[in-house]
Amino acid sequence: MKAMVLALLLTALLAAQPAGLLLRNGKVWTGEEITTAVAIRGNRIAATGPAALRLSARRTIDLKGRLALPGFNDAHIHFLDGALGLTRLDLTGICTLPAIQKAIADYAQAHPTAPWITGGGWEYTCFPNLRMPTKEDIDAVVSDRPVFLDAYDGHSGWANSKALRIGEVESTPFSGFGEVVKGADGKPTGFLKEAAKRLVSRHIPETARAEQLAALEAGLRLAARLGITSIQNAARGAADIEVFEQYRKTKKLTLRASFALSANGKTDFASLLALREKYKGPDLAIRSVKFFLDGVIESHTAAMLENYSDGTNSPGPTALEPADFAAAVRLADKAGWQIYTHAIGDRAVRLSLDAYEAARQANGTRDSRHRIEHIEVIHSDDVPRFARLGVLPVMQPIHAYPSTVEVWSRAVGEKRLPLSFPWASIAQTGARLTFSSDWPASISLDPIRGIHNAVNRMTIDGKPPGGWLPAQRVSLEAALRAYTQAGAYASFEEGIKGKLLPGMLADIVVLSGDPFALPAPDMHQLKVDHTIFDGQIIYSRN
Repeated sequence: MKAMVLALLLTALLAAQPAGLLLRNGKVWTGEEITTAVAIRGNRIAATGPAALRLSARRTIDLKGRLALPGFNDAHIHFLDGALGLTRLDLTGICTLPAIQKAIADYAQAHPTAPWITGGGWEYTCFPNLRMPTKEDIDAVVSDRPVFLDAYDGHSGWANSKALRIGEVESTPFSGFGEVVKGADGKPTGFLKEAAKRLVSRHIPETARAEQLAALEAGLRLAARLGITSIQNAARGAADIEVFEQYRKTKKLTLRASFALSANGKTDFASLLALREKYKGPDLAIRSVKFFLDGVIESHTAAMLENYSDGTNSPGPTALEPADFAAAVRLADKAGWQIYTHAIGDRAVRLSLDAYEAARQANGTRDSRHRIEHIEVIHSDDVPRFARLGVLPVMQPIHAYPSTVEVWSRAVGEKRLPLSFPWASIAQTGARLTFSSDWPASISLDPIRGIHNAVNRMTIDGKPPGGWLPAQRVSLEAALRAYTQAGAYASFEEGIKGKLLPGMLADIVVLSGDPFALPAPDMHQLKVDHTIFDGQIIYSRN
């Protein structure tokens, strides 16, 4: 009886304490409903709606009709790579060969002492007659230093002659997942697919830790400006998490990060458990391992059930032998890991689902929350398997941005287009649709751009007018859930974030308007006015 009385007194005492911050006079999407206000005490949500308005507060934000919602959660990202790219040559959005060449030349001139010119962001659709880039394209503007530039998806590389010579690409045999593309003369063209990129990239000088830390800080500032308060870093986790760990020894992280470690058919998953035990906090955690099962459609390295439709007499390879992959999945599942699998082609998606199902049969059912990343094409027979198996579809709406898909669509072919980037088809089965950016392997990190394309499937200038494959559009609320609470569920954190409910972490975004009141084609016009992380305002646009 005494304990109950004390608990009631403590609750009453806390309720009487002022909130640190009150957001009112607008709309608050809690993830469950739209209400009028939200109050923050410390780093937690104290109350919402009328209960929040009854609390006094040390500081108030007048929403003025704007919408507040849970902080965006980017559920598949390569954050440090993206942050490092902020200081390197960025070709994002530059889409004619002369403009690309000018950008390369300008960057080289501005960095005369850089031993290598590196960066990326170029798109497959931006070269004459949809051909792939060549070494001569770069040699025309920079030939005295090595240049190596990643495609926007990170799966192809573009080198000049100097870089090819340093990598001894012409004389080094390559076997494995990928290709050294050669011309009619039998010599490398400068276009390298998948693992063949390593022939050149391994010669690029290692980035100093000081530069990594500075880049991380720049990336954190950018994420705050875009309302991103949580990320799930897809692979290379052990290397990246050390940078995050060193950074937070002197400065506060302004997002929460969960990491997946790279895995393959030879990984000893039990040996990684100590690392998982070391990092399991709400700000830095390792929970997962990630496999690469295929590549991308544009370079014909995604694994398809049938041949590509643009004259390529091949369905594309798998990065791992299916039997080796399935065996590794069983071992990882038995060791208690959550598994990410990169699978873009419909064959890779099927093999992933098959492996997860076989692991469940071998090891028993548990709350594994295994994931498949990307899922750009799927066979209709496999659509309902996500919900049935509890597998999470982690997808990137920005990858289906209509201006980037010409080469992609030609390779997929008309027959497979209806189930291309199949967000709606998978979500309609009850699967937990989860959204992300894949940054820097994307044309934009901005969740608002992703939401715009998820609900419209059209460019920000309205082309094509009816949307690209509009049957796969999703509702605004579905897109918001996929960028917030679904991401929290995907990292086993739905009890502390992803919604604005009392007791949950106070990670909040205030938009410049109310997307529920906007015409869908105008969604991209929204901006982030405030980002609140851990109960503190970390970004204000004005």
